[in-house]
Amino acid sequence: MNPACGDILRLSVMWEGETVREVRYKTRGCTASIAAGSALTEWMAGRSRTELRALKAAEVEQLVGGLTAESKHAAVLVVDAVKALLKVTSSS
Repeated sequence: MNPACGDILRLSVMWEGETVREVRYKTRGCTASIAAGSALTEWMAGRSRTELRALKAAEVEQLVGGLTAESKHAAVLVVDAVKALLKVTSSS
């Protein structure tokens, strides 16, 4: 959740070993957050946990073709969601 704007993004992943086999997202928020979530899920498929850990907000911005200053929070939101996902699934 982004405390500044209230946007929420939830990720669900099916792992195949250390690789993302399938990924889905659900978001409640602005258009930028929806677009960032969609771009993220396309990018995540087939990636390893190591690649996910290295994801930066700037990469997400590139995936969506750039974000305006007031929409950059969307890239941070999805990166934070990936970090939370990895934290929860690392013990699984």
